[in-house]
Amino acid sequence: MEHCGAAQALDVLPDRWTWLILREMFYGVSRFSDIQADIGIPKSVLSGRLAAIVDNGLAKKEAYRDGSARTRYEYRLTSKGRDLIPVILTLMQWGDKHLKDGKSALALTDKRSGQAVRMGLLTEGEMPLRRLKYTPVWEED
Repeated sequence: MEHCGAAQALDVLPDRWTWLILREMFYGVSRFSDIQADIGIPKSVLSGRLAAIVDNGLAKKEAYRDGSARTRYEYRLTSKGRDLIPVILTLMQWGDKHLKDGKSALALTDKRSGQAVRMGLLTEGEMPLRRLKYTPVWEED
């Protein structure tokens, strides 16, 4: 098993919270308090997961000041972390199809053509992630 990349990846990405934190970073949410508020994770758990994410090279920690004397930190995906974006999107689309009856909270489209994007396997070529547009889809009550 130790030779399997999937098994090794699960050592680095072991739980739901880690995946949700990475998803938030993909969406551009970078500050501790914003991540905590968005996913409802306890502060102590978030602190530990962020430390592991940084230690594993998936994100980097950048200092900022928001008007107070206290230094705070933002978390930005590294290229290693950004390489997980297709995995996160594939999990999302699988969950939408098989667990949510095809309903999605996010519409994925190509910025150039406006066409819907579906994750899958290609024999050659690729679409750069910078061309991917994601738009929240809000359900009307």
